[in-house]
Amino acid sequence: MGKRKVISESQIKPRLPEDYEVLGIAEKLLGYDRIMVRCFDGFTRLCRIRGKMKRRTWIRVNDVVLVSPWEFQSDKRGDITYRYRRNQVAWLRSNGYLKDMDSF
Repeated sequence: MGKRKVISESQIKPRLPEDYEVLGIAEKLLGYDRIMVRCFDGFTRLCRIRGKMKRRTWIRVNDVVLVSPWEFQSDKRGDITYRYRRNQVAWLRSNGYLKDMDSF
């Protein structure tokens, strides 16, 4: 085994939304694993934190998150699948993914 190559966080490309996923901003913490998220498709969804993320990731108000809407009640509910860090939010903004964030 060789040495692992060290990569800085600025070189890592963040996870991008797939066809069924939407970017959103955490608006209100409701307790346990529930969060109100204002999504970029115009809906405000009651989202829950995925089980795998529950104890590993802490989500605060105004964090940018990736939401996967449910198949039923897709305009009201969803699952949070990823939370973006500060440098990743800057990357998304500079590449045009969060361009309409101010017009919310």
